[in-house]
Amino acid sequence: MSGSLPFYQKHHRHYDRGYRNKEMASKMSQYQSSSSSSSRYFAGSSTSATSSSSSRGLKVSSHSGLEESRLSPIPKRTKPTYLAVDKENQIIGYVVPIFRGSQEFATGFSDTGESRVRDMARRDLFSSGLEMERSEQISRKQAMRESADRISLSKRIHEHEEHFKRMNEDSLMHPPEFVIKPRSHTVWEKQCVRLHCTVSGWPDPRVVWYKNNVAIDPMANPGKYKLESRYSVHSLDINRCDFDDTAQYRVSAMNSKGELSAFASIVVKRFKGEVDEFLPAPRHGPVSEYGITFQTHIVDKFGVSFGREGETMSLGCTVVIYPSLHLYQPEVQWYKDDVLLSPSKWYQMRWSGDRATLTLTHLNKEDEGLYTLRVTTKSGYETYSSYVFVRDSDAEVEGAPGAPLDVRCLDANKDYIIVTWKQPAVDGGNSIMGYFVDRCEVGTNHWIQCNDTPVKFARFPVTGLVEGRSYFFRVRAVNNSGMSHPSRVSEPVAAMDPADRARLRGTSAPWTGQIIVTEEEPAEGIVPGRPLELQVTEATKNYVVLSWKPPGEKGLEGVMYYVEKCVSGTDSWQRVNTEIPVKSPRFALFDLAEGKSYSFRVRCCNPAGVGEPSDPTEATTVGDKLDIPSAPSKVVPTRNTDTSVVVSWAASSDAKELVGYYIEGSIVGSNVWEPCNNKPVNVTRFICHGLMTGEKYVFRVRAVNAAGLSQFSPESEPVEVKAAIASPAPPYGISVLECVRDSMVLGWKQPSFIGGADITGYFVDYREVIDGVPEKWHEANIKAVSERAYRVSDLMENRKYQFQVRAANMAGVGIPSLASDTFLCEEWTIAVPGPPHDLQVREVRNDSLVLLWKPPVYQGRDPVNGFYIDIKEADAPEEAWRGVNNKAREKTYMKITNLKEGEVYIFRVRAQNKAGVGKTSDVTEPVSAVTKPGTKEIVVDVDDDGIISLNFECCDLTPDSKFVWSKNYEEITDPSRLTMETKGNKSKAVFNTPGEEDIGIYSCIVTHTDGASSSYDLSEEELKRLLEVSHDHKFPIIPLKSQLAVELLEKGRVRFWLQAEKISADGKVDYVFNENLISQGEKYKMNFDKSTGVIEMIMESLTPADEGTFTFQLKDGKATNQSSLVLIGNVFKELQKESEFQRKEWFRKQGPHFIEYLSYEVTPECCVVLKCKVGNVKKETSALWYKDGREIKADEHLSFTEGVLKLEIAQCDSPADTPDCDVTWRRIKISKRDSGVYEVVLKDDRGKDTSTLNLTDQGFKDLMNEVFSFIANSSTPLKITSTDEGIRLYTFVNFYNDLLQVTWHYKESAIAFSDRIKSGVVGEQLWLQITEPTEKDTGKYAIEFHDGKGGLRRTVELSGQAFDDAFAEFQRLKAAAVAERGRARVAGGLPDVVTIQEGKALNLTCNISGDPVPKVTWLKNDREITSDDHCILKFESGKFASFTITAVNTSDTGKYSILVKNKYGTESGDFTLETTEGTPDLGVTSYWTDADGNVVFGPNTPKEKRKESMAKAAKMKEDKKERKSEGSEEQKNEIKVDAAAETKASDSKQTGDVKKDSADQSETSERPADTTEEPEPEAETTQPK
Repeated sequence: MSGSLPFYQKHHRHYDRGYRNKEMASKMSQYQSSSSSSSRYFAGSSTSATSSSSSRGLKVSSHSGLEESRLSPIPKRTKPTYLAVDKENQIIGYVVPIFRGSQEFATGFSDTGESRVRDMARRDLFSSGLEMERSEQISRKQAMRESADRISLSKRIHEHEEHFKRMNEDSLMHPPEFVIKPRSHTVWEKQCVRLHCTVSGWPDPRVVWYKNNVAIDPMANPGKYKLESRYSVHSLDINRCDFDDTAQYRVSAMNSKGELSAFASIVVKRFKGEVDEFLPAPRHGPVSEYGITFQTHIVDKFGVSFGREGETMSLGCTVVIYPSLHLYQPEVQWYKDDVLLSPSKWYQMRWSGDRATLTLTHLNKEDEGLYTLRVTTKSGYETYSSYVFVRDSDAEVEGAPGAPLDVRCLDANKDYIIVTWKQPAVDGGNSIMGYFVDRCEVGTNHWIQCNDTPVKFARFPVTGLVEGRSYFFRVRAVNNSGMSHPSRVSEPVAAMDPADRARLRGTSAPWTGQIIVTEEEPAEGIVPGRPLELQVTEATKNYVVLSWKPPGEKGLEGVMYYVEKCVSGTDSWQRVNTEIPVKSPRFALFDLAEGKSYSFRVRCCNPAGVGEPSDPTEATTVGDKLDIPSAPSKVVPTRNTDTSVVVSWAASSDAKELVGYYIEGSIVGSNVWEPCNNKPVNVTRFICHGLMTGEKYVFRVRAVNAAGLSQFSPESEPVEVKAAIASPAPPYGISVLECVRDSMVLGWKQPSFIGGADITGYFVDYREVIDGVPEKWHEANIKAVSERAYRVSDLMENRKYQFQVRAANMAGVGIPSLASDTFLCEEWTIAVPGPPHDLQVREVRNDSLVLLWKPPVYQGRDPVNGFYIDIKEADAPEEAWRGVNNKAREKTYMKITNLKEGEVYIFRVRAQNKAGVGKTSDVTEPVSAVTKPGTKEIVVDVDDDGIISLNFECCDLTPDSKFVWSKNYEEITDPSRLTMETKGNKSKAVFNTPGEEDIGIYSCIVTHTDGASSSYDLSEEELKRLLEVSHDHKFPIIPLKSQLAVELLEKGRVRFWLQAEKISADGKVDYVFNENLISQGEKYKMNFDKSTGVIEMIMESLTPADEGTFTFQLKDGKATNQSSLVLIGNVFKELQKESEFQRKEWFRKQGPHFIEYLSYEVTPECCVVLKCKVGNVKKETSALWYKDGREIKADEHLSFTEGVLKLEIAQCDSPADTPDCDVTWRRIKISKRDSGVYEVVLKDDRGKDTSTLNLTDQGFKDLMNEVFSFIANSSTPLKITSTDEGIRLYTFVNFYNDLLQVTWHYKESAIAFSDRIKSGVVGEQLWLQITEPTEKDTGKYAIEFHDGKGGLRRTVELSGQAFDDAFAEFQRLKAAAVAERGRARVAGGLPDVVTIQEGKALNLTCNISGDPVPKVTWLKNDREITSDDHCILKFESGKFASFTITAVNTSDTGKYSILVKNKYGTESGDFTLETTEGTPDLGVTSYWTDADGNVVFGPNTPKEKRKESMAKAAKMKEDKKERKSEGSEEQKNEIKVDAAAETKASDSKQTGDVKKDSADQSETSERPADTTEEPEPEAETTQPK
């Protein structure tokens, strides 16, 4: 039947009358209107109800309806009961009313056998439809009657129960009470155990068992747990206990009146050793299911892990199970903080057969904790655990806090949920102002902020929810910097009645029994009663939470509530929720005035009206009832590993609702605190991981609850992160140092690992070895020995023994060493000493180390008188041992030098006496010659008080390290000579009264380090030096950077000053003049700058009375010093004179003045410029130049720019006589006439200043020397050239001055000039000519320029190949010159064209030269002609050749040539003859050439004709040059500066004179020289006027 019930009947404890349909309502009205309510009806009803109840096995009541009516009057409307009772009136279940929804449903619920038989009979007897219908109507009426009877009976039963409760005190409702509580048990593993208790209470309590506050579910572990409840006795059976069952168990009893718990503990023990016979034996051996025993090993483990929010992390281990069965798989489980994890969106588990992996898909701080992997097989289980830390993700806004965590929902109701969370550990540097709570309906992504203002309390009631809907919640923190990331969302929670939620889950029915189905009488128009048990469950300054219970009457369906408040002391009640009543019996009130007291009450309401108010609460003051916890105390860090520290602390006192603790750590000195955990821990001991090895940390702790975080605890003591101490490793290398009849002296080496603490001593054990079989061990010493040598006594002579040694420290006694070799106890009688022992290596450096040892215990026949040290490389063979010292060393230490860096060495020592050298000691451990990083040396220091000390610093210091000072490698125990002080990682040894007895080697070693040590050799010389420095420090002087000095300041003021290197603020100065103390006043101005140490005294001027001694006396504490300055005699007078001059200068500079006085400057062009720099000038200031008292007129060379006046007195110019010449050169104008006294005068209305420059005598000479220096530096190196006369040496200068003095040298001697050796200047060329040189002229030549200083010399070597080449060239040029001079030539040129009138006579004459006399031949049109009457040819005196035509006619027209020839060459001259018709005789014009080859024309020659003739002549000249087959070029000579044109090297021109017989003297005209070397006309033309 339950399958057909509608959803609202499944979800509600009883039904609302509104759920009934119209058909049911009509049947009830028909029944009420029916007749006959006689006693038969009651009897029938009772019988029917009884039979109905009997048919279900239940008896509803033992009282009749009449008895009940007599005991209690029946009201008009009574509240129905829904409890079923048995014969003893014990409640055994619910009575659930049935909802009758249809006629068929009602018919089907006719439970009496009689009615069913009657219905069947009627169907058999009457087959007609009418009869059937009538039968059905009767059946319906009867069913309705039975239902009404049943409802009436239920009313009576309820009245009976109410009366029975009032009459019988034992049956009154009361909370649970434990009559017998469960007791604790200690059991053996694999035993079974039972916990039981007896509980009373009414109604019967519901009992739940818990293990470590987790409800026990028998169905989750079938066969493990068994729960029973009989007659108020409740028991818990645990089958086959194991270690996991060791826990605290709690049994909770709960009913409507309250809840009570009792506790018991179970301790499961495992067998060790022998097992008692009467105890059950633990299970061992193979698993019965497989017949084998599994061995489980977890390897490749995950370590302590660090992640950040939002990241993904995987934890994994490899699991090895032996033997490996393919079909068998172990049970793999993951736990976090001992809570079993299940796969979810946050956790993913994977088992690959040999590796277990847990993946945290999206890290949040909630995931921080201890993760445990548990692998269970049939033979047992193995676990491995490690911690996971989750840090906050980077904030979106710098300085924002971390996200809250562990958001949970509590006390969920229809429209109300309390959200709780934990505060973050990181606040971003600013305190958190509060938190915002957001909600999101399941199935959407829309987040809504629940509170408008941030709340500081970590618990917040969320109201205004929609009943039946589920929500997620999250929380955000906010501070002044911004908002944090949101927290991880909570689990979804539904807004509904807790009872409905429990029924939906199916696990929260408060008690068991049968459910009796009955009907409920409608409850229409009933106003609900008062709410019950109204109380304030939570009060903060932001809100107050009220809770109550619904009224106990009918009409609870659809009941809602109004909450009212009243300020204490008034009677004014104000309804809080006026618009919408609440459905949940919980309500949160906001916006209450903090500090005020309020009372509250609640009213119920439904459609029938608003009920009476509940009883008001006590006055409640608005404010935080939960205080912030007090700060923890006594924070103690303890070393754990090299990356972790165990931190423990004292819990916060009187802390309520404590959530846990946050721990923070900081490196000492950094003042930067980092959280060690981001999830609160609820213990007072925590391991902080992820620390830096070797760093020192301090820690602090603060507590947290819902009210907030406490203040930080006091900081802990610093602790260095390093592994915790442990017992030392065993010693090794046991050897015998001496042996007598009944005792043996043993020696051994220190353990390689001392456990992090000093070794406090050693314990020696021995045992006898008989026939190779060792006996039991015996203790040789009960009290620990500190030395690594011990005499074992009470031995038997000639017996064999073995020994073992154990080391002890503060952590305990370590394990014993391996048994030594077997030694025979017999007396040694050898003469040589035994072996040295206890070799130690210190002060290891790249090239040296110090070796220490102890002398042998056995001395031999004579005392030991020395030691030998042997060395070899560690990997070298035994033959490689070599001695370090050739002479025995008396001391038991030695510094070994000359080691090879990086090489590994071992050492041994031998002792000697008079008998010889004894046995070698055991070798040392291999030592690498390397200076370790950070190694420091001992530094000697003398402080300000003269105290001498030795200082040593160690960077690798540990908390247990100590500085041990030694003298000559023996520990210093007498403090009379040295006082040791240690602070931090530095130690100081102070000499009390240093003297000769302190001479020695001082060393310092730091324990618990990797051999940190150093030494200092205090020799006699070093001690003497230190004592001198100490004396200077005891009687100090103030060091001075500069002694007392004097200088002149502006306006001629005198400044006395000195500077001290360092002086404190307490320093003082006394100023003394002639032993009299002077002070500040008008005459003396004192100043003392202590920051720079400058002390000065200023005087405006000096007078004769100021001549004397000035002294500054300094004092700074006990340090003193003084400095004096003597100003007397000429020193004082010069200073006074200079002071007066400076004073005048200051006044001079108030007007226009010279900053730099007149001086001269020679420019690179050898121009002389006078210049001066002026200052304080203005527009009206004028400058006048004077020379020898005469004013120099201003010209373009006078400049006055940027405060500089310039006058150029020597510059370059062009020659005046060649203004149009294209070739120009610069001529230096500076000469003696420029010497004189130059003067510049500046003046304006403020005054004037004068500057004078004397350029006479020596001044002019210095000027010219500077000019000469520029000229000399511009000279080129001497070069060699050859001429036809000899060899020429020459150099060029950029500029030349006639006053320049040069000297030519030959072989370092000045040359005496002669006709053969000459010197000269051509332009800028200075030359030396050697005419007709010979071998005697070879050697070194030089030209020396004189500039009044060192001068400048240019040299050249004329010898060897240079001379040979020059001389050969000279011979060649000389021969060429001779040939050129004797070559036949036409000395003067002929006219190019001769135009003459017919009939006229033509006479042309030209000069002929040559030696021998050349032969002359005339040609016409290239044909030789001879002399006749018409053409007369003459050659006279070997010099003059003439050509005469007596009467020119047209046949004479043509080209004529003269050809001269001798043995040196041939030359020709050409002209063209043209004839014209006869014209009047205009006279004869003669044309001739001068000696230079220039053609001279007459004044009447037309210009056009001259140009034409010259052009033709030029063309003919070019043609002639092309035809020349041989010729020589004349040596070009340099021309002087004033020459008009450069001499051309060209062929000689012959000069021909054209004369007319009756011609008058003609005028000449000059043709300018062509700079492009155009050919000059060589012919003459006679033209009539």
